[in-house]
Amino acid sequence: MTETALSARDEISDKRLVRSFSFIGGRWVGASDEATLPVTDPATGARIGDIASLTAENSRAAVDAAAVAFPGWSTTLPQERAARLRKWFELILENREDLARIMVLEQGKPLSEARGEIDYAASFVEYYAEEAKRPNIEGVTSHLPNAEVELWLEPVGVAALVTPWNFPSAMLTRKAAAALAAGCTVIAHPSAETPFSATVLAELAERAGFPPGVFNVVTGVAPTIVTPWTEDARVRALSFTGSTEVGRLLYRQSAATVKKLILELGGHAPVIVFADSDLDAAVAETMKAKFATSGQDCLGANRIYVERAIYDAFCARLAAATQALSLGPGMDDPEIGPLMNEAAVAKQEAHVADALAHGARLMCGGARDALGPLFYQPTVLCDVPDHARIMSEEIFGPVAPVTPFDTEEDVIGRANDSEYGLIAYLHTSDPRRIYRLSRALQYGMVAVNRTKVTGAPIPFGGTKQSGLGREGARAGMQEFMEIKYVCRDWA
Repeated sequence: MTETALSARDEISDKRLVRSFSFIGGRWVGASDEATLPVTDPATGARIGDIASLTAENSRAAVDAAAVAFPGWSTTLPQERAARLRKWFELILENREDLARIMVLEQGKPLSEARGEIDYAASFVEYYAEEAKRPNIEGVTSHLPNAEVELWLEPVGVAALVTPWNFPSAMLTRKAAAALAAGCTVIAHPSAETPFSATVLAELAERAGFPPGVFNVVTGVAPTIVTPWTEDARVRALSFTGSTEVGRLLYRQSAATVKKLILELGGHAPVIVFADSDLDAAVAETMKAKFATSGQDCLGANRIYVERAIYDAFCARLAAATQALSLGPGMDDPEIGPLMNEAAVAKQEAHVADALAHGARLMCGGARDALGPLFYQPTVLCDVPDHARIMSEEIFGPVAPVTPFDTEEDVIGRANDSEYGLIAYLHTSDPRRIYRLSRALQYGMVAVNRTKVTGAPIPFGGTKQSGLGREGARAGMQEFMEIKYVCRDWA
């Protein structure tokens, strides 16, 4: 296989950033049988390039490379690890526009959102470049006579990272920067639908001077690449962002080797709007929570509960704002881009049809758009009953279901009636209610009168079947570390 570039190569100023190979042990590697997978533009369906589809043998070779590199990287001085991360961060920002355009071409999101994601991705590298120098924990006073007690934080070993297509840059840096700062070596597998956003980060990591084997990216078909990692005892941690269904599978596959698991799984976020909230602000924030990344976001608003006194007004304003959204190819920088694949569009159609069959009202949208087969019109459904499929299944698209509620107790019960527990959005001006619901809602994160809550300094994660562990903040780095207890006699 020869090195290829995106067909829209003119969009990229530094052509060396477009890599069609995997990166293992400091070398760019293609499949031994030259197998590749096509990568297409969701907006047009055009083939924009090909990515190497590696074998299970290649996958095991990546573990070999990371295992060989681990002793050296884990004992590298923290300030030296920090310097490499800092250089990586600087290179990401220097190449921000190219990285954003690569993402738009393979993922489809609006260009301004892609630029925002590159900034978000870089922020994790910057944050963990700083945290790399201080992975200490609090000391413990000895409970034994004539004994000195010490607690050390040590890297777990080789860390496997499996990342999704909806945030192909940020999900990789959030995991990798934390693991690298902790002293782990990394093997990463990106989605086959958005591989170039990962290989470009490998190219920049190489330029930043990471030693061979410290940061590896292995492309191909997920079961072929990831299954050997779940079976290999040398892989001590596995971090995955994706569906709860796949998370359960990885949980089972990793049981025999008892790995540390960091799982950021599905979400089914409720938005709760009380009558005492600022109605215009609540609608505006709900729009952000619903339609960012064209609704393809685990934090996306999935169930919108509105107190009956303002219900009709809310539905009307939400529908009007939704109808005003622009729809188009990501490079045109619209507000809504194409969905990732046919399955995503089919899911929207099935959810809308089911909701209408159960008595929901279609306020706007509700169909594919003439722009192309992967464009689905931003949609608002009102009067959606709780037994409609859309009220219990993750949507991952631009469809907003709205339903009324009458009492605080009622809406808490309905919001918590889910296997998911990632984030909940609350709109009210009552400080006592804010406290009560923040406590009562069974979610790992609660956003009050706002949508944007994420960032490098916060521990991102959910409860119930939305996952295990946290990403971001110091907690995200500690997920890749173990506590060693040392008790020394000094008598």
